[in-house]
Amino acid sequence: MSAAFFIAGTDTEIGKTTVACGLLHAARRAGLSTAAAKPVASDCRGTAAGLRNGDALALLGECSLALDYAEVNPFAFAPAIAPHLAAREVGIELNVAALLAPVHKVLARGADFTLVEGAGGWRVPLAGRESLSDLAVALGLPVILVVGVRLGCINHAVLTMEAIARDGLELAGWVANVVDPATSRLDENLATLAERLPAPCLGCIPRLPEASPAAVAAHLELGALRR
Repeated sequence: MSAAFFIAGTDTEIGKTTVACGLLHAARRAGLSTAAAKPVASDCRGTAAGLRNGDALALLGECSLALDYAEVNPFAFAPAIAPHLAAREVGIELNVAALLAPVHKVLARGADFTLVEGAGGWRVPLAGRESLSDLAVALGLPVILVVGVRLGCINHAVLTMEAIARDGLELAGWVANVVDPATSRLDENLATLAERLPAPCLGCIPRLPEASPAAVAAHLELGALRR
């Protein structure tokens, strides 16, 4: 039976894509078919084929199903700014309804393991009063939370977990990604996160010399996921 999850983060630039690629690689290594979507992305570069986002390309590289770039990342914007602002500058209304159809198309491929990655943190704005979290709610997917481990991460993780629960979604698991290896009392912080987050920890990613999907996957355990 296929399983799909929404990948959320406690903030921006905390390694959501790095962890997502590691999870997809671990799934492939376990013999599962994989697919992914990053429905909206900023900071895209111009190419002969159109705008391309590095994170979306990395996810595409870990998909065993043959997906087109536009299926993985249907909304790509050049400026490295909040997606709703980038969309507004080019006259696009970035709302949940617009994002749902392409994500459903990827989910309909029926991969054994599918990840839908958000952008930034849980409450990243879309058009009007909508947020990217509303897309997760509309999809009804369980959530994997990537915690960027650094000073302040416990507060950010607990607040995000509470928002996920308040939105009626299940926290299926969480991953500690050590973005600041100099974090004081690292082990104690990780222990507190484990006490406060009501879901299994899928792994702790240390600061790696090369955070390739294979290297990250070595620190992850898919079997702990709630499905």
